[in-house]
Amino acid sequence: SFAVATALKAQTAAPNTANVDPLVVPVNTHDFGKIPQGRPAMHVFEIRNTGKTPLKLDNVIATCGCTTPEWSKDDIAPGATARITVGYNAYSDGPFEKSITVQYNQNQTKVLVIKGNVYKTPPSPAPENASVKLLKQITQ
Repeated sequence: SFAVATALKAQTAAPNTANVDPLVVPVNTHDFGKIPQGRPAMHVFEIRNTGKTPLKLDNVIATCGCTTPEWSKDDIAPGATARITVGYNAYSDGPFEKSITVQYNQNQTKVLVIKGNVYKTPPSPAPENASVKLLKQITQ
C-alpha cells in the first residue's frame, strides 16, 4: 500500500498540463424531478475555464428540438466562469433524459444531461382555493 500511495502522490505532484481538460462543469447532470406537461423548464449549468488560455465554446447541441441550449459566443477567460442555459419543453408525459453536447476548443466535447418526469396536467384549471382568497384579504 505504501508503493501505491507514493505512485499516486507522484502523479498529482507533476500533472501533464498538455492533456488537462480546461473546461470544468462542477455539476453536469440536472434532474428536474416532476414537471407539469406543457410548461417549459430551464436550468443553468455553470462552466469554468481552468486552463491558461481563453476557452471558446464552438457549439452546444441538443439531441432533440424539445431541448434548447443558450450560451455566450464570447471567449471564457482563464479562471472565469460562464453559463449554459438549457430549456426543455415538456410536450409528452413520462420520464425523459436528454443530452446536450458542448463542443469547445475546436476538437473537444463534454456532455451535459437533463432529466425528469413530466406529468399530465388537468385539462381545466383547478377551482380557486377559498382559504387562499381569505388569506389574501387578510394580508392586504
